Parts: sequence; C-alpha cells; structure tokens
Amino acid sequence: MFRTLITATVLATALAAPALADILEVRMLNRGDAGNMVFEPAFLRVAPGDTVKFIATDRGHNAEAIDGMVPDGATLFKGKINEEIEVTLDVDGLYAVKCTPHFAMGMVMIIAVGDVAEVPDGFLEGRVPPRAKDRFADQLAGL
Repeated sequence: MFRTLITATVLATALAAPALADILEVRMLNRGDAGNMVFEPAFLRVAPGDTVKFIATDRGHNAEAIDGMVPDGATLFKGKINEEIEVTLDVDGLYAVKCTPHFAMGMVMIIAVGDVAEVPDGFLEGRVPPRAKDRFADQLAGL
C-alpha cells in the first residue's frame, strides 16, 4: 500500500511538471504600437521550458528563428506563412526571430530565455538589414 502511494505521488508530480510551463502569445501584425510590420510584444522574457505561440493575426507573416542568433544547442524553428506555430524554448539565451517576408522592413523580435543579462558578443553582426538591426537594438536596450 505504502509503495503504491509513493509510486502514485512520484508519477503525479512528474506528469504535473510540464503543466507548470507557460504558453505566451505573440501576435504577428501589419500595424501595431511600434509601427508597421511588427511582432507584439517585440521583446519577451520566458523561463526555460515555456512555449511561445506565434499567432497569425494578420495574413502574410511567419515566425522564424534566425540562424546564428540563437543560443548554442538551441533548435531552429520556422513557421509557415499565415500559420500559427508553437515553440518550446528550453535553452537559456537570446533568440532572434524574424518574419521572413518582412525582415528587411524590420519585423523582428527578441526572446530572452532564462536569466540572460547581457547581449552575447557579435549578436548583431552578420547580414541583418538596417531597419531590423535598429529594432533589435531598441528591443535589447531593456535587457
């Protein structure tokens, strides 16, 4: 009886752990508080294991992690145009996200996973359009 109770308690705890993770929503918009072609919110801080759900509020958008601008060991993701995508982020660090068709227009966002306190060296280097680079800099100012 005691062994059954212990087993049931361990099993219940293990199954309940994933339920503690949050699902946070990001809307993909043609126009938002920060201007045209934006993610709202444009900056998100989440705990490891949380899920981010990108909602295709307006048509013509997707969410894609930018290769070279995610933590080492993180899995890249790419949603389809006009479709919602859910991504569980379990590696601490900064994730840069873009809308593929509107990257040059600055449709980007940053997701900080865990206790990130500073921007990694070289994070904004590489082929980032000027408008996107400006928006990234604004988003990172609050880190």
